[in-house]
Amino acid sequence: MKVFVQVPCLNEEETLPAVLQSIPAQIDGVGEIEILVIDDGSSDRTIEIARAYGVTHFVYHTRNMGLARSFRDGVDYALAHGADIVVNTDGDNQYPQDRIGDLVTPIVAGEADIVIADRQTQTIAHFSAFKKLMQRVGSHVVNRAASTDLPDAASGFRAYSRASLLRLNVLTQFSYCMETIIQAGNKRLRIVSVPVVTNAKTRESRLFKNPAHHMVKSASAILRSYLMFNPYVIFATLSLIFGVLALIPFARFLTFWLAGDQVSGHIQSLLFGSIMSVAALLSLALGVISDLLRTNRILLEEQLERLKEMQYRRLSEPAAVGLEIGDLAPATDQDSPVTADLGS
Repeated sequence: MKVFVQVPCLNEEETLPAVLQSIPAQIDGVGEIEILVIDDGSSDRTIEIARAYGVTHFVYHTRNMGLARSFRDGVDYALAHGADIVVNTDGDNQYPQDRIGDLVTPIVAGEADIVIADRQTQTIAHFSAFKKLMQRVGSHVVNRAASTDLPDAASGFRAYSRASLLRLNVLTQFSYCMETIIQAGNKRLRIVSVPVVTNAKTRESRLFKNPAHHMVKSASAILRSYLMFNPYVIFATLSLIFGVLALIPFARFLTFWLAGDQVSGHIQSLLFGSIMSVAALLSLALGVISDLLRTNRILLEEQLERLKEMQYRRLSEPAAVGLEIGDLAPATDQDSPVTADLGS
């Protein structure tokens, strides 16, 4: 079994040595451990230092592409080079790399598809009270959207099995953390949380400018991911709200009309109710359309998963291909299954 530990880096020459030194050289049940450095447009000596520490796997970005793109490109490289498990850590030495074995073990044992480190943010001294509150709120929202129960949904210190990565698709440009959890939860992947203690803070986060920026970006990513899997919930709710808002003025208008009151002074209720009725019908129609699109997306994702399996097929699996070819073109007495198929 091969594990790839990917380290996204943006000018991490000061902290990268500590990260590389603390990555374990051996893990029970793992035959190979490879380190992959993702250079996200660094302008310092990050790559030189990585090479000096024996790193041979690199993904290069000529300019800063962001954390989500770095994660996606790293996963693509790791799977193409035969990774069974991909572990994501950080180049700023925020996470305790010596706990990578604890992240990998549940996957090796077949008990989990994804393992996420719980940073226990309530105990982190440099986190403000507001940041701790936002972390709890954010994790709660993600858990509701994904039907999971994770204490730290924003943690980037995590391990993914090969099978889970074939099923996940990172679409956001901000951060993959929330999106992959919502996808994994809705695709019924097994997610396990492991508590860890983070290292001392080395620098400010480069992922966002300020807490407000982070909240807006995270909320946008969560909403988009939730809409991908449960669009009918959103539009059914809107349809219900608009429907109730339409019934109230209609009922008011009908009450005055049945009472024999002059209804000419209540035409505004009829107009407002009509507008709300149209909005309810539009929401219902959009809900039906979005649910049909969701069905189409599921079919496309299944095809994409099969394409990924073929794209990342390892050299150790040619026998399975031969069997499939043989099923399609049965061999004669003179030809082997592969030869018969090539001849046809």
